[in-house]
Amino acid sequence: MRELLAQYAPEGEVETSDAAWIRDLLEADPDPWFRSIPLHVTASALIVHPPSRRVLLRWRQRQQAWLLVGGHADPGETDPLAIALREGREETGLTDLAPWPESGLVHAAVVPVQGRGDEPPHEHADLRFALATARPEEIEPEHPDAALRWLTVDEARELTAEENVRETMRRVERFLAVSAVGR
Repeated sequence: MRELLAQYAPEGEVETSDAAWIRDLLEADPDPWFRSIPLHVTASALIVHPPSRRVLLRWRQRQQAWLLVGGHADPGETDPLAIALREGREETGLTDLAPWPESGLVHAAVVPVQGRGDEPPHEHADLRFALATARPEEIEPEHPDAALRWLTVDEARELTAEENVRETMRRVERFLAVSAVGR
């Protein structure tokens, strides 16, 4: 994870600050994935279908929002890309997900999370990737209250209220524009 962040160039003041915060977390905590610490690492992805230039959003009942797929590491997991791929497969049923256009980090964002029950408010140091599928019609939500929707980037931007998710979309949209030119 340190190497992934070392190779990554944050964009803008907010992400530069967030990336520094994540690097500090990695230096200070032997297990930055541990869910009980106030700031812990998560991994997520924006899934794309490059030929149609559509992106996939997932309804998050807890947040009452359309967001990316992704989440926490399972015990023993430490590779953010592998976690994003696993979470993507579990949450969408898509078995052909692959990093797109390459395996690098797309966006690093520190995101506040509301508390619930015994869980206090905390923050996710979210490492985000772009994943592609060639079989968008095969989506299957992991449960009934986790709806999935294929959208144009503009539709997806309108549907989500989270500025950090919109920023991830802007970055992936640049990749989509390049891939459209190359066709």
